[in-house]
Amino acid sequence: MERIKIMITEDQDLIRTSLQIVLNIEPDMEVVSVAENGERAFNLCDDEIPDIILMDINMPVMNGIEATKRIKEKFPQIKIIILTTFQEMEYVIDALQAGAEGYLLKAIDTKDLTAGIRVVANGGTLITKDVAKVLFAEHIQKEEYGKHDENKINLSKRELQVLKCIANGLTNQQISDKLYLSIGTIKNYVSNLYIKLDVSNRNEAIRKIQQDKLL
Repeated sequence: MERIKIMITEDQDLIRTSLQIVLNIEPDMEVVSVAENGERAFNLCDDEIPDIILMDINMPVMNGIEATKRIKEKFPQIKIIILTTFQEMEYVIDALQAGAEGYLLKAIDTKDLTAGIRVVANGGTLITKDVAKVLFAEHIQKEEYGKHDENKINLSKRELQVLKCIANGLTNQQISDKLYLSIGTIKNYVSNLYIKLDVSNRNEAIRKIQQDKLL
């Protein structure tokens, strides 16, 4: 029997170890590598290409959304399942738009986890109806933006709030306090905004906001 080769990308040691034990018990699965952040996962793909990567979202150095985008660009054959505790729709949408084949919550039952991995390994996707509706709505919205103004960037309500804070010169901690969100969540939003704006730091983001009149 040919096993499904899996990489686990997760910054918490306990979760990485637990997943590794659970998945290696399955006769048709093998954890071939583990990574503590997205950058490490990207580099490990050069050594051994897994069939599937279980990808956390909120990680240091490089988050799961950026890692998914980079891995998919270089290794399009690798299938990625976002494994997260975040139930905010925007994270899921960003991950899927970056190329992920689906997402699962970390609290999922072991049987559902392994079943989901097999579905994706066989060419399927793991997307709920609610997420599919949002994806479709965003696709239509992007088409409408394209008709009226090619320079507009499609941002969620929360992303616009964070963008306004950046434009006003607030730090991540100040944004966290203002929006009552964790610092880790704010860092993810800022990273995603950099990707969407095609910038690499705050100064470039502010210039982009001013030049394209995004607010």
